[in-house]
Amino acid sequence: MKNRSGLAKAERIVVKVGSSSLTSVSGGISEEALIGLSNVLAERRNSGTEVILVSSGAIAAGIAPLGLDRRPTQLSSQQAAASVGQGLLMARYTHAFGAHGVTVSQVLLTLDDLMRRSHYANAHRAMERLLNFGVVPIVNENDTVASHEIRFGDNDRLAALVAHLVKADALILLSDVDSLYDGPPKEGAKRIPEVNSAADLEGVNIGRVGKAGVGTGGMVTKVEAATIAASSGIPALVTSTDNAARALAGEDVGTWFGTKGRRQPIRLLWLAHLARIQGTITLDDGAVKAVQERRRSLLPAGIVSVRGDFEAGDPVEMVNRQGLPVARGLVNYSSFELPRMLGRTTRELSRELGREYERSVVHVNDLVVL
Repeated sequence: MKNRSGLAKAERIVVKVGSSSLTSVSGGISEEALIGLSNVLAERRNSGTEVILVSSGAIAAGIAPLGLDRRPTQLSSQQAAASVGQGLLMARYTHAFGAHGVTVSQVLLTLDDLMRRSHYANAHRAMERLLNFGVVPIVNENDTVASHEIRFGDNDRLAALVAHLVKADALILLSDVDSLYDGPPKEGAKRIPEVNSAADLEGVNIGRVGKAGVGTGGMVTKVEAATIAASSGIPALVTSTDNAARALAGEDVGTWFGTKGRRQPIRLLWLAHLARIQGTITLDDGAVKAVQERRRSLLPAGIVSVRGDFEAGDPVEMVNRQGLPVARGLVNYSSFELPRMLGRTTRELSRELGREYERSVVHVNDLVVL
């Protein structure tokens, strides 16, 4: 899809709506907002487009029923609020979409579901089958069981990965802000209609939490999510919930993020944008060139130093001698094993330590250049 006008004919779209668009500060669900969005999406579904809705709001919806006065910060309290609020949220969606004869389903995901190959395949099959049945899957992070270590961090990022999972034609990120601006909108800032490269965002002050105060991200996570999608060949549009109908019609609203490359394996998207880096490996100049320019695996001979505490399979960042990031990847050795391997060839290591040391430190298939 070359530009936003293509949204009018898109066959499969992922739409993400934030907590600030659905709930109030007190934590209750805004019936008007939820029904308004459901009406727009149900109409589009009934016209033949497959729609996947990634909806925040479970934790926010559970605030009032639990007698809380604000979004909890403690993980266990967030889990409790999500457990109560998710059911309330789905009940409203079921009723709102049902008024148009559209069936919805609940799909709760954790990061593990998209990172492990077998889980990913299961999630893909389930989503495809739901769409074949004409269902609108309503996706949320499984906040009730997710820990800090396995969380997406924000549903904007989850939406970008879901768009990749279902091979969507486009991703639409909705909030209470109608577009990305080059500064505070109240101070006369100008709308940024399109972003086609990092240069388009230079000097832009991107805001964080929305005005309702019940979300976790704000514009910064929407830009990150749109960039994740665009870098994997899926265009994205950032706009307000009020503009949902106009956005789906391909009108000139919001900020359009044009695609920057081919679709990548989801593991590499995770490495580039979401992985919790466990260590740092410093490369010599030759290794930097091999990894960054020639797209080769990282070998022990090109490593200068290692920092951090990590196990085999953990994500690490590779930097040059000046400390600038070069790439990220899944390391094949622990931080305990690597120091004695530095600067040595795999042939030497195999002869001295055994054939299992012939493998690369980071294989090219598990590596993403930054």
